[in-house]
This record gives sequence, structure tokens and C-alpha cells, in this order.
Amino acid sequence: MRNELRIFLFLSLTVAVVNAQLQQEPFLQTTEGTSITIKCSHANIRTGDFIHFYRQLPGQRPELLAVTAKAPKAVRVPKGRLTVSADRSSSSLWLAEPRRGDAAVYYCAECPDHANDTEH
Repeated sequence: MRNELRIFLFLSLTVAVVNAQLQQEPFLQTTEGTSITIKCSHANIRTGDFIHFYRQLPGQRPELLAVTAKAPKAVRVPKGRLTVSADRSSSSLWLAEPRRGDAAVYYCAECPDHANDTEH
């Protein structure tokens, strides 16, 4: 019998972008070992803006999983991949084989200048 994972997603606070409108599915669940895709829509993203994905495990601070502007980015823990659509209107965090320990709150955020962002 496979264990059910509950992955919670919330609209993230934007980092230095007042007019950013990010949308995420509020709740996703999967079974242990079954891949899942977490989608984030950001229709008003500007040139040069970066997409950040974070994970917050129960009782812990959010941890940065990946940052990208447009190129796909591998995620080591949990194993997966962050991709951004060609038109940059959305991004997806794919988790290959989530385990019970990956059940968490996942956030996406938009940041205008990754080079000057020291809060990683």
C-alpha cells in the first residue's frame, strides 16, 4: 500500500515586485513514489525577472530549491526539475519520486534582479 502525500501550495509573497501576480494550485496530493508537477502562473513577468521555488517542511524555515529565468534547472533534493514555459508565463516544478519526507508547503516567487538577491 502506498502512502499518500499531501503537498500544500500557497501564493507566495513576492520579493521586491509589488505588481507581480503569481498563481498556484492551492492543494495537490500524490502517492509516495509517484511524480507530481507543481505549476505556477506568472503572466506579468518582466524581462530579467527570476522564478524561485521554495519548500517549507513542517516546523522549519523555507529552503530554496531552484532559481531560473528561462532555462530548465535540475533540483537535487527532492529530485526533480524546474522549467519555465517558452513565453515565460508559467513555470513548473516536477518532483520525480516524492517521499513522505517531501510533504511540505511549496512556494513560487518572482524576483526582479537575481544578481543582487542575497537572501538565498
